[in-house]
Amino acid sequence: MIVYENRYDVIVVGGGHAGCEAALASARMGCKTLMLTINLDAIALMSCNPAIGGLAKGHLVKEIDALGGEMGKNIDATGIQFRVLNTRKGPAVRASRAQADKQQYRLRMKWVLEGQERLDLKQGEVTALHVEDGQVMGVDTRGGVRFQGATVILTTGTFMRGLIHIGLINYPGGRAGDIPSIGLSDQLRDIGFAVGRLKTGTPARLDGRTIDFSQLEAQPGDDPPAPFSFSTDCITRPQVPCYIAYTNAKSHDIIRSGLDRSPLYAGIIEGVGPRYCPSIEDKVVRFPDRDRHQTFIEPEGADTVEYYPSGLSTSLPIDIQWTFYRSIKGLESVEIMRPAYAIEYDYVDPIQIHASLETKLVRNLFHAGQINGTSGYEEAAGQGLMAGINAALRVQGKDPLVLGRNEAYIGVMIDDLVTLGTREPYRMFTSRAEYRLLLREDNADMRLRETGHAIGLVPETEYLRFSEKRGRVDAELERIHSAKILPSTADPEFLAKYELSGLQNAVTYEQLLRRPDFSWRDLMPLDATVTESDALIWEQVEIQVKYKGYIDRQLDQVARAKGVEGARIPEEFDYVALSGLSTEVREKLQKFRPDTLGQATRIPGITPAAIAILSVALKSRGKK
Repeated sequence: MIVYENRYDVIVVGGGHAGCEAALASARMGCKTLMLTINLDAIALMSCNPAIGGLAKGHLVKEIDALGGEMGKNIDATGIQFRVLNTRKGPAVRASRAQADKQQYRLRMKWVLEGQERLDLKQGEVTALHVEDGQVMGVDTRGGVRFQGATVILTTGTFMRGLIHIGLINYPGGRAGDIPSIGLSDQLRDIGFAVGRLKTGTPARLDGRTIDFSQLEAQPGDDPPAPFSFSTDCITRPQVPCYIAYTNAKSHDIIRSGLDRSPLYAGIIEGVGPRYCPSIEDKVVRFPDRDRHQTFIEPEGADTVEYYPSGLSTSLPIDIQWTFYRSIKGLESVEIMRPAYAIEYDYVDPIQIHASLETKLVRNLFHAGQINGTSGYEEAAGQGLMAGINAALRVQGKDPLVLGRNEAYIGVMIDDLVTLGTREPYRMFTSRAEYRLLLREDNADMRLRETGHAIGLVPETEYLRFSEKRGRVDAELERIHSAKILPSTADPEFLAKYELSGLQNAVTYEQLLRRPDFSWRDLMPLDATVTESDALIWEQVEIQVKYKGYIDRQLDQVARAKGVEGARIPEEFDYVALSGLSTEVREKLQKFRPDTLGQATRIPGITPAAIAILSVALKSRGKK
């Protein structure tokens, strides 16, 4: 084994969305960092849908950006269609989504990584960890080189023992066109990690020259498009439409005719697939009464003819794929450029990691992304960012950064993983957050920018910009509390429009904004200082005014739960010696080894009585 001459603070294994954020975070925090990936030309490649964001996922991207990550900036620079979803619903569930230029997204992220100080990029397949006395010391590659590092972050994606399925044919691969990673998951299993098997899939890529778009429903983006990053002023790239199409009864009959050759139904695929993003054959079997399923025909870029039929992933044989896709209106003559496939891969049960994403079995080893059982670019990037931050903090001898469930969706996701584990690909939803009115997209910077700046990820220029925005929001909130509309000087037409005719007493602007039929733009006739150019300021003001009662209620819930939530449980705590616990509860606590009392409350089967006993024991221990 050849030992490489340089020694690194942080080694990141994998160049996907988790790996990119991890490597950038640690390097930007001052650590000498190495990214090792199987293919340097596939850094940040969108293996599945060429899009960023969506319901709850958009929240994650905003949080990544607020903390100083790169995903939001990257999609703003390379997006070709931007939309805000759920605009008719409350602010807690509104979400941003953007169609990406797939190749430009990859190329720009690689350019950012290559230009980052203290970051080395190298191509190589990591086949083993170098572990001594329960602590990771580096990694070994198939090329016979050992790279030494103080910390290691595994962001292996779908590559560990990856197996691709198209019909009854299968072959090893990390994704179509890439080799798998062999050996690493076997070593993890030998160390004592519980290694499982998951499955995901992707649709075919279609030749846009063979699609009759006149038969499809065009779906334009928002005008003007709203950026993801709090640092982006506006989107300048030309925007393109997506298209809506539908399967039909004939499509479903074709799918049923191929089920005997489907690896999913022939018992060939062992891994558990994503419940919330099933293959089209799974949809047809599970929902036999549905006469059609919607698909979005999405461009993969501005300079390619490839299109992505969202929601039509499949592992059916290629001949079934041909006839199935061609059964859809507008796709009667479509040509497949890349066939759809399913992929199985190894993951590690995330109950074996701390909330810092450091593993419980090997010190200084961190896991992030699909190795923890998640699905989605955004979920991976959020974990990668936190793993990079905490690896850097470990090198610097500082305490880890752990975001609470009341602070960020990233915190909700990681807490779900480390306290509950997962047996299927985990996907973020707004419904997973009990404090979702506090965790809106619009206030991600208000929640996390300060933290990002404190750890060294948010540059001074961006922090000053945020500080100015925060100051203006606070100033306007204070001003509208006292600024008034007087009955004697008010425009009668304005009073009539809002049913205020006959008004006897003055009404503050704050009181007006509380009304459900009144928005900040309605203040423009009353106050010349309220302008469209300050839309982001006034949107924040309006939300804080309109939802103040609900927000205060959730803040009170957070305050009441704070004592339990943050109570630390020592790693060596002896649950066996703790009297009063049932055998089942004791076994669960031994298995999950929660970091805090709050985590313990969320472990299935842990009763309130058990929490009370544990709480008393921790307090008694603290007094000794």
